[in-house]
Amino acid sequence: MGNTKSGSLSKELLEDLKSNTKYSEAELCTWYQSFLKECPTGKITKEQFEGIYASFFPNADPKDYARHVFRSFDTNSDGTLDFKEYIVALHLTSGGKTLQKLEWAFGLYDVDGNGTISNNEILEIVRSIFNMIPADDQKNLPEDENTPEKRAAKIWEFFGKKENDKISEGEFIQGVMDNKEILRLIQYDEPQKIKDKLKEKKQ
Repeated sequence: MGNTKSGSLSKELLEDLKSNTKYSEAELCTWYQSFLKECPTGKITKEQFEGIYASFFPNADPKDYARHVFRSFDTNSDGTLDFKEYIVALHLTSGGKTLQKLEWAFGLYDVDGNGTISNNEILEIVRSIFNMIPADDQKNLPEDENTPEKRAAKIWEFFGKKENDKISEGEFIQGVMDNKEILRLIQYDEPQKIKDKLKEKKQ
């Protein structure tokens, strides 16, 4: 992973991130400096990550969703995110290629990591998304998706699944690509808030 504790990014990691994300060398170096300021050890713990999300959503409770997002990006399951995992997370949640984003979304919904998604797993993630929507905004949701249960049922229906069926990664990706309505239902559109916060931190 290069010198995660020193003040500069290793050439190898820099090249890797430039080729796998949309970020420039200047952006990556700036983010690395602010990353080290926040996390001198070169690692973000789950609690720190939850704290970052809490600052993005002061009027809601993002803890459960942040926990699931953290799990989906902790690729080596060591309970922390290093700089590479953190940047890949930012890239995918704020503008990665559609296929990459959908592969990540599948991993987010596959809570137990067994390679398929169940009805209960969809409900668990949808509940965590609802916790991030302020109560006033929830009142404005359409009647058929104004509770986590209704929204999860709607997603399940789109996939044409029976109660105890499972969704494979291929089915999930194809289903979302074929139907923009599913994409809207499975995500919480936070990227703009995150980008605005990052801009504030850079200034």
